[in-house]
Amino acid sequence: MRFIECLSIGFEGLKTHKLRTFLTMLGIIFGVGAVISMLSIGEGAKREALEIINLMGAKNIIIQNLEYDEDKLEKIREKSPGLCLRDFMALEEGVPYIRHLSPQRIIKPDFIRSIDGKSEGRVIGTDPSYPLTLNLLVDKGRFFDDYDNAHHANVCVVGHRVKRDLFSFRNPIGERIKINDRWFEVIGTILKKGITKGKIEGIEIESIANDIYIPISTALKKFEFKEHESQLSEIAVTMEDPGYIRDAAVYINRLLYRIHRNTRDYKIIVPEELLHQTQETQRIFNIAMGFIAGISLLVGGIGIMNIMLASVLERTREIGIRRAVGAKQKDILSQFVAEAVFISLVGGLIGIGAGFSMSKAVSLYANWKTLISIISILISFGIAVSVGLIFGIYPAYIASKLDPIEALHYE
Repeated sequence: MRFIECLSIGFEGLKTHKLRTFLTMLGIIFGVGAVISMLSIGEGAKREALEIINLMGAKNIIIQNLEYDEDKLEKIREKSPGLCLRDFMALEEGVPYIRHLSPQRIIKPDFIRSIDGKSEGRVIGTDPSYPLTLNLLVDKGRFFDDYDNAHHANVCVVGHRVKRDLFSFRNPIGERIKINDRWFEVIGTILKKGITKGKIEGIEIESIANDIYIPISTALKKFEFKEHESQLSEIAVTMEDPGYIRDAAVYINRLLYRIHRNTRDYKIIVPEELLHQTQETQRIFNIAMGFIAGISLLVGGIGIMNIMLASVLERTREIGIRRAVGAKQKDILSQFVAEAVFISLVGGLIGIGAGFSMSKAVSLYANWKTLISIISILISFGIAVSVGLIFGIYPAYIASKLDPIEALHYE
């Protein structure tokens, strides 16, 4: 009851100077808002990185063919044919503890059409293990099988955006689409994933929504190659256990280096290592941004201390009267601490709203993914209340130590 009474008296004192109280709160409001928005950017980036790694496969090793200009490529091809099915078979036979192995041939078609519309995207020639390697789920129909691959079948599985562009809301299973000069039967669709496209550690990840999957045998036999172009664009290797990934990556690099006659015309990507690098970068970013946002809270705390010291001087006579009628030092201390905490509490609540608004604005105008977590709200609000308490104690202590006789004579 004493604390509630002190809080009530403190509220009345703050209400007397509304503008001054609000200006004092601004430091807390902006500080809490900045902490929440900065942490939401970091959390959003973390979630996006996890989605990208999940798309690439956390247990995967990705081998990509390197692109060169025509003159350099011609010299390289004198030694190495580039990434090809020979490499795929060598990995299949020579690398232990492989769970899945999937070749990929990426084709950029001139056009993709159906009777109802057209779409833009890329065609990926691969094998039946591709969904297992890249964590894809079939929404409707089926993925092509070994029989389709062995017989160079003109069948395809499409991403959800290609399906929407070519067939709108109709069921595409059994329909036909034309890729360049060849017709393909749609036998399945890929389930939509949360992430559309992204970039991690300088590596671009394309959207699966625009992908069309066909058997690798069909891609190699029925689509034209450019001069000196390698057979495969990429090989994805899924290990049985994440513990084997680093050793396997080293072994694969050595094996391919020998097969390609000491020519490194490929690069090896380990998504797990990319995730660790990204998380470390984000950790540093969060610390730096949190420190910068924390300065606003510090400024807010100094503002609280300043206004409370001014309030003590203004209300010295009031303090003397309260002490004369029986108020104890701890009552005066509680009153001024309650006022400081009240400022930080209200400022913190408004700051939470400001944090939501700032996070939404960053997401909309900067096109950055943001995600506000309960932890970030609790941390920022807890810091705001602590700042009010810490910076309010000294003025409250000064007020409680005033001599009642001198306070009554203060003008």
